[in-house]
Amino acid sequence: MRRRRLAGTVSALTAIALLVLTGCSLKSTPASDKPAASGSGATTGNAAATPAPPYDVRPLLDPAKKYFGAAIDKAPHAMAPVTAYTDMVGKAPNLLEYYAEWGAGFDASGVRAAWQQGAMTLMSWEPFHISLADIAAGKADTYLKKYATDVRILNLPVVIDFADEFNGDWENWGTKHVTPAQFVAAWRHIHDVFTDMGAGTVIWAWSPNVINPVKNVDLKPYYPGDAYVDWVGMVGYFTLSSDNAFSSVFGPTMTEIRTFTQRPLIIIETASEPGERRRADIKNLFDGVEARDDLLGFIWFDYKKRADWRLQVSPLALAEFKQLAADDRFGFDVRKP
Repeated sequence: MRRRRLAGTVSALTAIALLVLTGCSLKSTPASDKPAASGSGATTGNAAATPAPPYDVRPLLDPAKKYFGAAIDKAPHAMAPVTAYTDMVGKAPNLLEYYAEWGAGFDASGVRAAWQQGAMTLMSWEPFHISLADIAAGKADTYLKKYATDVRILNLPVVIDFADEFNGDWENWGTKHVTPAQFVAAWRHIHDVFTDMGAGTVIWAWSPNVINPVKNVDLKPYYPGDAYVDWVGMVGYFTLSSDNAFSSVFGPTMTEIRTFTQRPLIIIETASEPGERRRADIKNLFDGVEARDDLLGFIWFDYKKRADWRLQVSPLALAEFKQLAADDRFGFDVRKP
C-alpha cells in the first residue's frame, strides 16, 4: 500500500481500430506514497499534415530483458534528476514513472525527453476530482479526446496506468467510493476514446495494490478484460512490519491474477523501508523479478514521503542495488528493444 500522493492495450481491439484508421500494417498484440502530479498542461506541437504511421509498440510489450524503472522527483519534466539517479545506481532507468492529476495536459515534452535518453514513460493517471461514473458517462470526453489526440501526435510509446490501487479504501476511486462495475466502465470508456482517436501507441497497465492489506477484495470483478489491458501492474512495498520474502509481498497477488488473465506482470511501484533489512529486501526484489519469465521488471519509488524510500539514505543498501543493477538482464534501450 502506498504511503501518499497528490495529485496502451495495444490490444487486438486497438490494433484493429488502427488498421481501419490509418491503413497501417500493425498486427494484433500477443496473447504509497505518491508525489505531486507532473504535467502542468504541456502538449505536443502541431500535427503534421500527413500523420506518420503509429509507432509499433509490440516489441516493448514483452521484451527479452527486464525493465529497470524508477519514479524520480520532477522527472520526466526535468531530466537532470534522472542523470543524477543514473550516476548513483550505475545504470540508466529505461522506464520512468510519473504522476499526473486528471485534468492536467499531456506532458509531451517530458515524454519526448525521456525517450531521447532511452526511457519509456509510465503515467499514473489519478482521477482525484472527478467520479468514475462521470468518466464512464462521457462527461470528460472533451478532455479525453484532446489528451488522446496529443498522444497520437507525439507518436511515441507511453504506458498509462489509470486509477491504480483501486482495490484499497484509501483512494477517491477506491472501494469506499467506486463499485467494480463503475471502475470497469470508466476504464473501458477511456480506452475506447483513445482507440477512436487513433492513439495506438499506448500500453495500458491495470494495477492493483498487492492484496496483503485488502484480502477481502476480489480483483477479478475490477478487471476490464484482456481486450483492454496489456500489462498487469502491482504496487507493493517491503516494510519492516511485514515478511520481506518476495513470495510474501507479491506471491498471493500474482497467484490471484493468474486465475483470470495471463497478461504480463510488472511491479509498477516498489521500494524498501530503510532499516537493517533493506539490503536483503533489495536482493529479494531483484532475485524475485529475475526468476519469473512473466514478470517484466520493476519501478523503484525513489521519493521521500511518509518513509524515506530514496536509495541514497542507505549506503550499504545502495551498494547492493548498484551491484545487482549491473546485471545485463536488467535494463535496455527502449528505442532498440
